[in-house]
Amino acid sequence: MSARRRPRRRLTVAMVSQVYVPDPASVGQYMADAAEELARRGHRVVVFTSARGYDDASVRYANREWRAGVDVRRLPMSWFGKGSITRRLLGGLAFVVQATVRALLLPRLDALVVTTTPPLAPVIAVLVHLFRRTRVSYWVMDLNPDQLVAVRGVSPRASVVRLFDWLNRRMLSAADDVVVLDRFMADRVSAKHDVTGKLRVIPPWPHEQHVEPVAMHINPFRERYARPDAIVVMYSGNHSLANPLDTVLQAARRLEDDDRFLFMFIGGGVAKNEVDTVGAANVLSLPYQPLQEIRYSLSAADIHIVTLGNQVVGIVHPSKVYAAMGVGRPVLYVGPCPSHVSDIIDSGGVGWGFRHGDVDGVVRLLQRLADARQELVERGHRALHLVRTRYAKASLCGAFCDGIEALGDPVPMAAPARERTTV
Repeated sequence: MSARRRPRRRLTVAMVSQVYVPDPASVGQYMADAAEELARRGHRVVVFTSARGYDDASVRYANREWRAGVDVRRLPMSWFGKGSITRRLLGGLAFVVQATVRALLLPRLDALVVTTTPPLAPVIAVLVHLFRRTRVSYWVMDLNPDQLVAVRGVSPRASVVRLFDWLNRRMLSAADDVVVLDRFMADRVSAKHDVTGKLRVIPPWPHEQHVEPVAMHINPFRERYARPDAIVVMYSGNHSLANPLDTVLQAARRLEDDDRFLFMFIGGGVAKNEVDTVGAANVLSLPYQPLQEIRYSLSAADIHIVTLGNQVVGIVHPSKVYAAMGVGRPVLYVGPCPSHVSDIIDSGGVGWGFRHGDVDGVVRLLQRLADARQELVERGHRALHLVRTRYAKASLCGAFCDGIEALGDPVPMAAPARERTTV
């Protein structure tokens, strides 16, 4: 763990995210980890989040509660589900308006932390910084409008793209601390605005309170859904257009008559329909699992699938790779190279990588592994060791919170960006 700077006083920190635990979406879990660590360090932490479920807007949470020392305040009418871009934008806008007013009225606000969920969240930080001169940390989980252009094909000249680009520049200028998830994202952010001296590269971490290895023979989830001798190939998390699954689904079709394999897809998202309509007998589709069940569902896999679209390197960061390694399972990566995931695989020997469209390569690998299962175990052990050393939560979450505490100092942080890279 990094040496923590001691703040001169107890801080009041507001954190803004449209999603927060107990919702299973990963952004909210990372925000909760950081919020709870700051509260453990003695700071007053207030979280503004949505009262509705992120994947299922029919789920409602308590308007206000204390969770592990964090004051969680949920805002009504701030999320209408993922049914359409219009509904998402309206929900995001309603959330931004309410969160801005709440943050402006919060007594003695020392620091504000915002993520990129919703994409309009930087508006909150810009306005609060403008009117209250509050120090701001911008936690970049993904990049828009880059994602709109790369995934949805929106023209770079479209009004919404130009608006987001302008907002990004204002946000990066106003922020005192900018946190990105990998070196590719750092390059993209730096190209938008000069963030020298305030850029930190901190990868996500496994949610250790929910992610730990569970042996196959005592795993009720595995027993419920798969034969003991099957090789379970699992994709778990958000089924996004930024994470194409076509190569994996084609491989599943090719192996449909090979009863050694079960392809399991857990989670939700706008692209889940591709899985639900594949029509292969060896494909099982399940919804998001409750947080308390995650260790069992993740540990039920023999191999975890991680995918990344060719155009989104540095735009989105597939954090599911850490969960896979956190339960001691190897990773089958399908996507471009180089990328952050290919960096992990190449340096750690924790899996295998393929380009999109290489269905033959994926099928050959899986057939070989069916007769070489010890290799799965060995690479899984390497994955667990890597995540417990290089990507340990205590180190990475601690480093993130160190930076938030530094916002309470009377002078801005001024270390050069190259010295502020955690991994």
